[in-house]
Amino acid sequence: MLITITYNSSDMNDNLGSEHVTWDLTPLYKDINDENIKKDTEDIKKRTSDFSSQYRGRIKDISPPELLTSIIELESISRKISRIGSFAYLNFATQSDNAEAGAFLQMFHETASQFQRDLLFFELEWASLEDNTAQSLLVSTELSRYRHYLEKLRKYSPHLLSEVEEKLLAEVSPVGVTSWEKLFEKLLSQMKFGEAGRTEEEVLSELYNPDREVRKKASEEFTRGLSRELHILSHTFNTVLADKMIIDRLRKYPDWISSMNLDNEIEEKTVEALVGAVRSRYDIPKRYYRLKKSLLGLDELFDYDRYAPLPFSSEKAVPWDECKGIVLRAYNDFSPQMMEIARLFFDGRWIHAPVMPGKRGGAFSDPSTPDVHPYVMVNYTGKNRDVMTVAHELGHGIHQYLAEKEQGYFNSRTPLVTAETASVFGEMLVFNSLLGGAKTKEERLSLLCVKLEEMFATVFRQIAMNRFEDAIHRERRGRGELSKERFGELWIGTQKEMFGGSVTLTDNYRTWWSYIPHFLEAPGYVYAYAFGELLVLSLYRMYTEEGERFVPKYLRLLSSGGKEQPAKLLEEFGIKLDDPDFWLEGLGLMDGMLKQAEELV
Repeated sequence: MLITITYNSSDMNDNLGSEHVTWDLTPLYKDINDENIKKDTEDIKKRTSDFSSQYRGRIKDISPPELLTSIIELESISRKISRIGSFAYLNFATQSDNAEAGAFLQMFHETASQFQRDLLFFELEWASLEDNTAQSLLVSTELSRYRHYLEKLRKYSPHLLSEVEEKLLAEVSPVGVTSWEKLFEKLLSQMKFGEAGRTEEEVLSELYNPDREVRKKASEEFTRGLSRELHILSHTFNTVLADKMIIDRLRKYPDWISSMNLDNEIEEKTVEALVGAVRSRYDIPKRYYRLKKSLLGLDELFDYDRYAPLPFSSEKAVPWDECKGIVLRAYNDFSPQMMEIARLFFDGRWIHAPVMPGKRGGAFSDPSTPDVHPYVMVNYTGKNRDVMTVAHELGHGIHQYLAEKEQGYFNSRTPLVTAETASVFGEMLVFNSLLGGAKTKEERLSLLCVKLEEMFATVFRQIAMNRFEDAIHRERRGRGELSKERFGELWIGTQKEMFGGSVTLTDNYRTWWSYIPHFLEAPGYVYAYAFGELLVLSLYRMYTEEGERFVPKYLRLLSSGGKEQPAKLLEEFGIKLDDPDFWLEGLGLMDGMLKQAEELV
């Protein structure tokens, strides 16, 4: 069944059947006044104190069995802290305009920082052990399950401060970057755009409208809304940039991206190989947008035309139940096990789908804790891209579900670069399922173009944003605060490198750096999207060649979580991440898809 989309969020949710697709957070806690939150907080407080009394100052002389016992207890405490944290954030994410929800989240940050302060001695003492002492513990059979976790902690040793300094940083952290991130989320989620007072998701969805005037108006309304708050947004960005500059200096990180690379457990040369390969193929998006300009019959393609549907594309919305069917069928065709896990999200109310005032924009999957389950948030507007977003976030959810069940809390935490693997693979499953069912040349061309645009957003746009991040971090460190105009100049410059002359970037587009949360929440994160997309293209090619033999290998990869560094986990697939030719291979597959589209035209 197909229906026509509307843009009032309440009517849209009703028409799509997504109005009741809201998550049930009671497996975590009943509400913010749940007595169990207080009980769990007191339990964490007591266990943290006992842990400190028992192990502080003893790590240098600890035996393997004792170290194992300490890690198991630390993991249990951390898991319970994360349970409260997940509830606090998920509760806030859909109602950022609720003062009580915001206050509860802030209270959690303040309480958690105290627990972090009292537990960080363990990491400091372990990281400061002599190599010989640490190695004798790491090779013991008792610690085999946590070996990688312990090895990773030691890699931070050159960047750790004294315990007094670390405690001070933990103590003030609730009023640091996290507060600015929360201000940003509150501001964006409560902003209203245009005379109709629409949300961010509602106005941006009109960039996919077939009517050019509607797209242009949406662009102008969004720009005006951002411009009204640009003084706050630019100050927020400058503050976060300065905070990272200071922390990096204190921790002796050589570059602004170094801490992210360490978190991702990949070498700098791997990131350089990825970024260099993608920039060397900017000809692919340039070629595509020239093709799209021709298909749209336009003399000039503006930034607000990039997502315009092709003249022969369907203008209908996909109801929620149809989206569910599409995604589950695609997952089932690959692996019935993955389909059954995906079904849990739909049937167990692990998803929040409707667009609503106060809800944060975008989409995410929160892993929660192994004793509960992940939760997925999307803003579903019925577009074909939203179907792909549901597949994407469910990929994250399945990955988190499998890793947590197999690896537990510490080992399930996946580096960002491999965290994107399952999500992008999920999109590929749905895309190829839809492509296989296409009945006409026009339908096939439309699907190819939509998928190419999604890939460009994931690969080329993210690397262009990585270049923007690189520029603003270096300028903040070298010249001081950036004006809102300077942010705009650097944004346009890095975007133009990607688009060349294929897309005309208007002055309005100069402000569009200011609504992207990744720049604040996880500096350096965005290259992980390109990493995941190009990695998946290679993995999917292997799947088409190997068929059923590939599936158990892939499920093992997901179930491994973060128990080993990415390069080691991918050895089974014969992948070498620091080889530029590996990344160029994925880009070549994307080039091949573009050639298919050109041939259809």
